[in-house]
Amino acid sequence: MQFPTPLIPATLIKRYKRFLADCRLEDGREVTAHCANPGSMMGLAEPGMRIWLEPNDDPKKKLKYGWRLVEHADGHFTGVDTSVPNRALKAALEAGKIAEFAAYSTLRAEVKYGENSRIDFLLSGDSLPDAYVEVKSVTLSRKPGLAEFPDSVTTRGAKHLRELAKMADAGHRAVMLYLVQRTDCTGFQLASDIDPTYAAEFDAAQARGVERLVIGTQITPDGVEVGHPFAG
Repeated sequence: MQFPTPLIPATLIKRYKRFLADCRLEDGREVTAHCANPGSMMGLAEPGMRIWLEPNDDPKKKLKYGWRLVEHADGHFTGVDTSVPNRALKAALEAGKIAEFAAYSTLRAEVKYGENSRIDFLLSGDSLPDAYVEVKSVTLSRKPGLAEFPDSVTTRGAKHLRELAKMADAGHRAVMLYLVQRTDCTGFQLASDIDPTYAAEFDAAQARGVERLVIGTQITPDGVEVGHPFAG
């Protein structure tokens, strides 16, 4: 998935009200960017960080910049826009690039199911059980090389696990897919100390047949591409 508009570098001044970030462009101008991330962004919103913004000239948008990436001191990137995983995964699924779902011929996004819920992707194919795929963006890393989810308490995420478990009970494939939007991680675990309820719900869902799939990404200021599944 390529970014529609070339990104430009900036320095983070501060993030506030969850969805706003004041930034300084390389020419010295200060601008406010939209931050499409409702999480805590632990470790990713420190003043002075080098970040990448996507400008826009859409007259309907009040903010003319969107915060897309953090560039770390070691040259690695983290994608902070939580809408990117679904777009990147949709392109990869349609191209048959994810082996676990390559046999499916039909893909639908945002399909209503359960109790007032929508599944990110519903895959179907001849002689195959429908696959309900819920996607989560993973950006937290507190130990070198280890990605974690979630970065804050997520009651909505716990609900999604319960809905997936019901699909597994009904004989469908139910998959919790964690897309790691960091280029510096090769391992993954649940952050049970941050949200023990979510961790418990995951264990219960997995016991009922919900699959876990963790996939990495390749990230540059040009775009985000889906990588390979993590081992284990």
